[in-house]
Amino acid sequence: MGKTILIAGATGNLGGKIVDALLTHDANVRAIVRAETEPEKVSALRDKGVQVFQLDMFDKNKVAEVCAGAYCVVSALSGLRETVIDAQKALLDGAIEAHVPRFIPSVFSLDFTHLVSGTNRNLDWRREFEIYVDQAPIAATSIFNGAFMDLLTTDMPLILFRFRRILYWENLNVKMDLTTSDDVAQYAARVAIDADTPRHLRIAGDTVSAFDLKKIVSKATGKQFGLFCAGSIPLLEVIIQITRFFSPAENTLYPAWQGMQYMRDMMQGRAVVKAHDNHRYSDIGWTSVERFLARQNAKS
Repeated sequence: MGKTILIAGATGNLGGKIVDALLTHDANVRAIVRAETEPEKVSALRDKGVQVFQLDMFDKNKVAEVCAGAYCVVSALSGLRETVIDAQKALLDGAIEAHVPRFIPSVFSLDFTHLVSGTNRNLDWRREFEIYVDQAPIAATSIFNGAFMDLLTTDMPLILFRFRRILYWENLNVKMDLTTSDDVAQYAARVAIDADTPRHLRIAGDTVSAFDLKKIVSKATGKQFGLFCAGSIPLLEVIIQITRFFSPAENTLYPAWQGMQYMRDMMQGRAVVKAHDNHRYSDIGWTSVERFLARQNAKS
């Protein structure tokens, strides 16, 4: 058995995939889950050979007990401020108390290092926690993967299949990083068992513009897609403010205005990455948008 890796958020989509990836590398996987987690989810993890510990995620001392002997703690926690800040602080503090040498926070997002603070609620929480991590006596690595490519055919309104249009705001040539959750999980697992990784790593399965998407989607579907400019970035800013005012939904993880904030950040070009770290693990077969859409078409 290889290194012991502890993961929080193992019952989520990304967390579950990281668990599976770790197991393929013969890691000894432990999972911290909430005390109220459904029994079937706990059983599913245990059936894979994962050691599951149900506990109060906010109890640093309990967390430390479970972290003892781990080589790396991986956070795949997702939620509102209580989870992203408070629960992750308890997780990090517990790891430090247990003398765990390495920590991977739940970033897994656009590279927000050059975004304007206070303009994207969910990313602001992650930025706040990143500051806390920077001050902690532990070797930490955060992974920026752009947007999840999986959302192209679900919640991300870039490809308007019904109208055969690619939506964009202001700039049809701005590049956007997209990575499948499967590829992110494979990479995160490799980072977790690595002996030495930098503070930040940036990856992308593909980097495309709205103009690129037009050609890719047209080829993948065999149907000609066009472009639809929804307006300027300043107009999108106004729409975000109006939507948030009339439909705040502050206790919702992804209210409509939050999705618009992500869209604005991508279309502004502030999250563009100049150099990626995909090559660090050369055996990972990165999924392009064309390949992803081909897979989706095969399933439908």
